[in-house]
Amino acid sequence: MSDLTEKDTPDTGRTQAVRRGGGDPGTRGRTTIADGVVEKITGMAARDVAGVHALGSGMARTFGAVRDRVPGGSKSVTRGVKAEVGEKQTALDLEIVVEYGVSISDVARDVRENVVAAVERMTGLEVVEVNIAVSDVKLPDEEDEEPAEPRIR
Repeated sequence: MSDLTEKDTPDTGRTQAVRRGGGDPGTRGRTTIADGVVEKITGMAARDVAGVHALGSGMARTFGAVRDRVPGGSKSVTRGVKAEVGEKQTALDLEIVVEYGVSISDVARDVRENVVAAVERMTGLEVVEVNIAVSDVKLPDEEDEEPAEPRIR
């Protein structure tokens, strides 16, 4: 449907084009983005960084691993991520576990860069801050906290 209509002008007898609506159709209306959407994008982007072993505290990962094994349950990419989303900006808090031997400051910088790029590209929101708490270091000989496969099925 065109945003132009024709209108007869009584005094001249000519037809005049009149614009209906205002501006670009892509700018009409509002788009809202849920906190959970930004949290998922953030979680995926943070996990893509070399040196990040996991997101979330040890206890959250343990409960999450149990929850992930429940039939119908799915892995939570938002574990360890909290987002506050406004109309144009977002602020993010992450809790990560890093691999032993990596530079924590380098990993944190890389996580920030990757998260900001992904969130801003996908949502159009301005990321005003990315706070990172390193809650643990994964040692090479340390087992993951996820429960082992059950022996009996």
